[in-house]
Amino acid sequence: MVIVPTISFENLPLWGNAVVLAVGSTVVWFGGTRLSLGADTIAKRLGYSRALAGALLLGGATSLPEIATTVTASHLGNASLAVNNLFGGVAMQLAVLAVIDFLFVRGALTFFSPQPVLLLGGVLLILQIALALSAIAAGDFAILGHVGVWPLLLVGVYVLSLYFMERFTDRQSWVPSELPPGAEENLSESSAAHEQYASWSSVQLFLLFAGNCALVLVGGWAVSNAADTLSVQTGIGSGFIGATLVAVATSLPELSTTAGAIRLGAYTMAMANIFGTNTLEVALLFASDVAYAAEPVINAVDDSAVLMGSLAIAMTAVYLWGLLERRDQTILRMGVDSAFVLLMYAIGLGVLYAIAT
Repeated sequence: MVIVPTISFENLPLWGNAVVLAVGSTVVWFGGTRLSLGADTIAKRLGYSRALAGALLLGGATSLPEIATTVTASHLGNASLAVNNLFGGVAMQLAVLAVIDFLFVRGALTFFSPQPVLLLGGVLLILQIALALSAIAAGDFAILGHVGVWPLLLVGVYVLSLYFMERFTDRQSWVPSELPPGAEENLSESSAAHEQYASWSSVQLFLLFAGNCALVLVGGWAVSNAADTLSVQTGIGSGFIGATLVAVATSLPELSTTAGAIRLGAYTMAMANIFGTNTLEVALLFASDVAYAAEPVINAVDDSAVLMGSLAIAMTAVYLWGLLERRDQTILRMGVDSAFVLLMYAIGLGVLYAIAT
């Protein structure tokens, strides 16, 4: 795959790349804010569950910046930036849930998310990350050109995860004994928001969705190139840049779409969006491997990827704990689990900076 840049980022000054990064992030945000309602509308039109809409439609759409940044960074030969963008993005998006909990939920987010399919989504996410960390520890060998076996396995696990999540939504193995007000995800705001698209055909809905996806993708490409150059111009390691600056910028769609889902009362779709996005992000090691021509990309990553992957597992486990207990206990206007997730993320970034500088 050949990517031909239209801008020579190396010739831009530091402030110029900072501007490109900011503009790219704005484009990503603008496109992302329109995706949540579009995904929910398409899901209703086609009869999908909100869990699948969050994991597949929103998860796939909001992963477009990571696709752009990962493939571009791998094509540039910067494996550390590419892979740390993925693992850093997983941890960042879990932190996004905590921010959403603080800003938009009056109580603990996990208390208002009663669908058991989220438990399965979290478990499958941990499985996916654990397999990726095993790949880094064991190393990889090429089977298709320079593409290794582990990324192919991770893609297979991702596809199976979507299948089992959609299948699980129709089962009644676990049923919450109590539902808080609004958790039924049947709020009037949702119905009112869908009225503007009632007369639209399915083709028009998909075209609108695709247009916003394109904005997110172009913005993600700009962010990746600017961040790659900034890592050289500032002297800060690309691993740290990938896990922080790029991860923040490319997590803007998740922030905007998750907030939009919360406003619709679609709590399950909001959390499934993050879990689904994160599962896809790990599977994107395949795209990184295809674009990284030197060797299997797994063999070119450093310890910072292991740190961020391990942090992501711990943060996911905390949210699974919260989903199992479903206690409406808050600290500083957010659920106790969200508070712990933010604390863990801050500590993890501190450790990452220490080993990257």
